[in-house]
Amino acid sequence: MLTFTIALAFFSAIISVRGHGYVQEITSGSTTYTGYLPDTDPYENPVPQRIVRKIPGRGPVFDLSLIDVQCNGNTTGGVIGSAPAPIYGAFAAGSQININWTAPSYAHMGPMITYMARAPSDITKWSPGTSAVWFKVAEAGKTPDGKWASTDLLSASNNIYTFTIPPKLMAGQYIIRHEIIALHTGYPGAQVYPACIQAKVTGSGTAFPTSFVSFPGAYNATTPGMVPLLFPLMPSLTL
Repeated sequence: MLTFTIALAFFSAIISVRGHGYVQEITSGSTTYTGYLPDTDPYENPVPQRIVRKIPGRGPVFDLSLIDVQCNGNTTGGVIGSAPAPIYGAFAAGSQININWTAPSYAHMGPMITYMARAPSDITKWSPGTSAVWFKVAEAGKTPDGKWASTDLLSASNNIYTFTIPPKLMAGQYIIRHEIIALHTGYPGAQVYPACIQAKVTGSGTAFPTSFVSFPGAYNATTPGMVPLLFPLMPSLTL
């Protein structure tokens, strides 16, 4: 039993480290933006300017009641939420956005969801706080044949997730909030990997949603669909 416990703990640690990741690049058409790189950006002089809001590292957000779940952060470590980035990217309404993740673990199965929030002023100075300003623009979950978006589908597309900015969306400055929700482990719960991309949306559209959610607030640890799955390899382990 001791051997099993040690082996399981070691295996879980490997899965955990391998599964941690972040958005490393965003492309649209011929334009490419490098994401915020937590392993190197803080140590550059000068610090590179990115369109992705700063994140504290590769790890997930566990406590869904904290502001950390909005754009990533580490409140317990003194990094509350995520400060605005210094620049933004330009994207036309109706254009495809390709979000390139660092290689995910095969074990971190779950959905990938994308929200947007329109800034009332300069996006490089605006934080939504806990206001209900977010609307969903894309989602991918589990296919009928059992393939998960964050593992099977993401790996099959070379770690690139693609969504389309609504073609008739009102022009303006927006935060694009993209997330992976990993449901592979029962404790301490679902792991959320959010990334916030600052964007200037161009076009002549006038459409704008009328229903919004907040982060935190859109979901919690007991919301249907947020309850973690049993890790698929567990039943095959021999005691």
